[in-house]
This record gives sequence, structure tokens and C-alpha cells, in this order.
Amino acid sequence: MGGKRSAGLLLYRAAGDGIEVLVGHMGGPFFAGRDTGAWSIPKGEYGPEERPEAAARREFQEELGLPSPQGVLVPLGDIVQRGGKTVTAWAVEGDLDPAEAVPGTFTMEWPRGSGTMREFPEMDRFAWLPPEAAAVLLVQGQQAFLDRLVQYVTGASPGAAAPTPCDEKAVD
Repeated sequence: MGGKRSAGLLLYRAAGDGIEVLVGHMGGPFFAGRDTGAWSIPKGEYGPEERPEAAARREFQEELGLPSPQGVLVPLGDIVQRGGKTVTAWAVEGDLDPAEAVPGTFTMEWPRGSGTMREFPEMDRFAWLPPEAAAVLLVQGQQAFLDRLVQYVTGASPGAAAPTPCDEKAVD
């Protein structure tokens, strides 16, 4: 299978009579003045030598600077983003304080053509949001992960079975 692949974790917690999900605003100059379509689940690319579940946990830790939540991984399947990258995600129930996040960074030339290399956070802020609010902010395509998570949590199954949890032992 060709093309780039990413793996990520969608953290969720009980909130009132529903759930909230943790999403992050993408850092760097391209997303600085945007909200809609500028948020993502913590995710990142991985190579053929790494298992996707392990990559999802590693990327969570790299992007938030906090340990990946332990617990049962609920497979949310794949989506293909507009640029052709396949993203595989899992949901995991847990809680954390976004104020404690210490995001990983990346370096790029900015402004373009200036010869000046600058460092930016991979994600510059995080928020707990109800799935409906997160869907408006997430990059196109990732909304499907929210729909699949809500189906799993509520037991609703419009035309398809809800995802079943992964065996944690098979992940590590």
C-alpha cells in the first residue's frame, strides 16, 4: 500500500450526559489565524517498521509532552485526508489537564525564502470539546472519527456495527 500513513489517538471523557474529546490546534504560521479546519487529533506519520497502535501512542506523547493514556484502544478505522494521507485512529477514555501539555516542536523556514529557520509547536493549544463543537474545528475528514466514537459510546449503530475495543496486550 503506497502513500503516507499517520496514526492517532482521540482521547475522550464523560461530561454531563455525554462526552468531550481532546483536540489540538495545529501550530505554525499556516494555522495562526484560523480555527475552522485548523484543529486535529494528536497524530503523526509512521513507517513500515512501526505498528500503527504504537505510533499513535508515541505521537500522542510527542505532541502533548504527556504520557499516552493507558486503557482499552477502541479502533475508529481509517480516513483518507484531502492530500491523500491515510489516518488510522483509536479512541481511548481518559482525562488530563491541557494546561500541562508541553507540545513537541518542528522547524521550518519562515518566512518562506528568508533563509531563517524558526521553531514552532506542533500543536499550540488543546481543548476539551463536545463532539459537535470539535467537528466544526477539525480538519476535513477527521469528523468521521467523532461520528464513530459517538456511535461506540452511545451504542448507536446506523447501518454498521460499532467498533469493538482492541486487546490492550496486543498493542504494547
